[in-house]
Amino acid sequence: MKINYLYYFLFLLSISFTACDSDDEEELYGNWSELYDLDGNPRSDAVSFVINGKAYLGTGYDGDDRLNDFWEYNAEKNYWTQKADFPGPARNGAVGLAIGNKGYVGTGYDGDNKMKDFYEYDPTSNTWTQIADFPGSARYGSVSFTIDDKGYVGCGYDDNNLKDFYYYAPSTGTWTKTLSIGGSKRRDAQSFSINGKGYVISGLDNGTYLGDLWEFDPTKEEWTEKRKITNYTDEDFDDNYSTISRINGVTFIINGKVYLACGSRGSIVNNVWEYDPTTDLWEEKTAFEGSSRTEAVGFNIGSKGFVTTGRSSSYYFDDIWSFDPNAEYDSTN
Repeated sequence: MKINYLYYFLFLLSISFTACDSDDEEELYGNWSELYDLDGNPRSDAVSFVINGKAYLGTGYDGDDRLNDFWEYNAEKNYWTQKADFPGPARNGAVGLAIGNKGYVGTGYDGDNKMKDFYEYDPTSNTWTQIADFPGSARYGSVSFTIDDKGYVGCGYDDNNLKDFYYYAPSTGTWTKTLSIGGSKRRDAQSFSINGKGYVISGLDNGTYLGDLWEFDPTKEEWTEKRKITNYTDEDFDDNYSTISRINGVTFIINGKVYLACGSRGSIVNNVWEYDPTTDLWEEKTAFEGSSRTEAVGFNIGSKGFVTTGRSSSYYFDDIWSFDPNAEYDSTN
């Protein structure tokens, strides 16, 4: 009988370990791979945009100085090339976006002043041209996204948190005020655009990490609040929504899904969440495998997302990581 009890115990133990292994495999889906470091200074609070399959990154703060250098990243061949310097005052906390085949950078903070100037970058000629100033107040910590042939910029901080929004149309070279975001004012939120809609996630207001997600429809010129990004209902779909809210995170889009990574919420976070705009649901993915960081930049090229730069306390980063959400986790990468 003692031998039978022993076998029975070992049998139950093996089932327990198998179940644990299975759970781990489900939680660790998506894989990160480290690539070649940025050739420029480590930095945080930079800007980035993507044009014709190439990523562009510049400005930011390295712990001592604001920066105005700009770099192009070739993801196919995994190398960086320095481009023409950003011509405005060096700054951090600006916004960057692409409209068509041009990049746009503006607003931010130069260490003394909040900024509202804006510049257009032409990658074909590698030249910058100043355009009309942002029409709202000078600010930093704003969000931006592109829908069709217009670039949208809003929210941020000008000594107060803000919720106003404006769009720039390159065809006319003018800015137009549009509807302010619903809900709270906010700074240091995250944003993206997909399927002809713009989105703003979380941010900070009145010392609170906001638990909301807003969708902007330019055809109706209206904002709609989506499901809360906290455990807000009695249903089980949001039971684990405890780490989505944040500031200074990054977003990128792969195959119709949106990925939110890094940032901070009191302390620095490294978790990664996948958002499906068709179902308005979130699923946690493999955590970011580089050093945890905030104020990084993120972008997507093809079927991969990328995270680079950022900081942890007073340590600044220049490494770059790619994310494949459909790959099985590999701890050796």
